[in-house]
Amino acid sequence: MQLYYAPRTISVAVAIALHESGLDYDAIQLDFAGGEQTKPAYKQINPKGRVPALVVDGGILTETGALLEYVAARAPSTGLVPADPVMAARMREVMYYLASTMHVNHAHKLRGHRWADQKSSWKDMKVKVAQTMTASCAYICSNGLRGPFVLGEAFSLADAYLYVVCSWLEGDGVDVSAFPKILAFRKAMEARPSIQAVRTAGML
Repeated sequence: MQLYYAPRTISVAVAIALHESGLDYDAIQLDFAGGEQTKPAYKQINPKGRVPALVVDGGILTETGALLEYVAARAPSTGLVPADPVMAARMREVMYYLASTMHVNHAHKLRGHRWADQKSSWKDMKVKVAQTMTASCAYICSNGLRGPFVLGEAFSLADAYLYVVCSWLEGDGVDVSAFPKILAFRKAMEARPSIQAVRTAGML
């Protein structure tokens, strides 16, 4: 497998899951600052011009949630998706919230051009990020984290996803000290070899 990623982006969640699964992969870093993701060569891999993209035997996969599910399906014995259907749904509930709401909140800081043409609107969006990300942190603490991890004591795909999003909080202007559950979650994650591996690789 080949994982196309950019440091400190949500694509790193897939790298974390791959380390947790024990599956071998090659990491291919894109130069976002240089706009490599918008060039024709990468657009042939992912026409959306975004990361992650994962090259597998069956083709090329995109979208973080889909890639995480693929990794879990390739390594079912690791339990990255719980066997209990309710717990699996709770895991996905958090993942879908991160994809549809919290990641979008974060993207308003630097990607305002996706939603508006006027630069004055981009400024308004950027100013709003600390507020919306703080609100998302409150939601995650009250409805997402059921223990040291999303599902309590057991690690799941949602934790890889959430950890990367939580690595953006200080940069988004969030007072993380107001959210001890998130601090505890990050501490628990940072003890895992998968997080240490992606840090050593310069992904985070």
